[in-house]
Amino acid sequence: MREYQPNEQLDGYRIEQMIARSGMACIYRAVEEATGRKVAIKVPHAEIECDPVFFERFQREAEVGRRLNHPGIVKVLAPIRPGNVYLVMEWGEGRPLRQIIAREAPLPQMRALALARRIAAALGHMHEQGVAHRDLKPENILIDDRDEVKILDFGLAANAGARRLTFAKLSKTMGTPDYISPEQVKGQRGDARSDLYALGVMLYEMLTGKLPFRGGNPFAIMNDRLLNDPIPPHEADPAMDPRLEEILYRALERQPAQRYASAAEMMLDLEHPESVTPRERSSTPAARRRNPQARRLAFYALLAALPALLMLLLYYVAHR
Repeated sequence: MREYQPNEQLDGYRIEQMIARSGMACIYRAVEEATGRKVAIKVPHAEIECDPVFFERFQREAEVGRRLNHPGIVKVLAPIRPGNVYLVMEWGEGRPLRQIIAREAPLPQMRALALARRIAAALGHMHEQGVAHRDLKPENILIDDRDEVKILDFGLAANAGARRLTFAKLSKTMGTPDYISPEQVKGQRGDARSDLYALGVMLYEMLTGKLPFRGGNPFAIMNDRLLNDPIPPHEADPAMDPRLEEILYRALERQPAQRYASAAEMMLDLEHPESVTPRERSSTPAARRRNPQARRLAFYALLAALPALLMLLLYYVAHR
């Protein structure tokens, strides 16, 4: 579809202005003429309509957005009409969490915990409906002037039992590696615990102003989370409460089974951090983080040795 100009009509909606443009779509602020209601309209670029992968993502976003009904989730208001491919969504005032983190982090602990609780509450509703977001990041969370949240962009969301997201699709559809769970990096299908991992990364970032895993490029960052535990939060903030560190460590466990089992469980700790019991330092991820260079070298050495080991095995079999 083409780009629209202010005051143009689109099936009963009057375009006011374009508010965002991405590689996939343009988003407009518009008014529903029959009711005067302000809405957001997401219109894919013409080339996207012909791309099966991205068109499927667009349709998934529409279907999931209509199913979910929670004040912390942007609601899709109308189905995609044949011949007119676009989404009509409720209008939300506010700023992306990305902008707040960039300008204000580290946030006061009480504010960071309150934002994380509200995100967790919305995730809890989503997960109860059998939906995992799988692309949760600060760009996809809108914060209004009362610090209420709205989660948006369900293009990568999946129903329970849906096919897994392969690494090839991951690299095509996700713009940043900073919030991807280790299991998604390895090509497994993300689930509710992957969303909690992403929330843990965002809470870490809100509290410290830094990310728990770092590297010179996206692959180095993803490799760091596969080989290492998070950089201890108290390295960024020596005054960090150990109980908050424990919440972060649990959300950021590499193994999904060792993370919070549900958004409700994580929200309980966020509501009552004073009740969290920090583990002994010797058993925490902070203590288990070793020299990353040594672990990387060991990992690459193992990869390099695999062809030689395979040849030795073949030689042994051939001469038996």
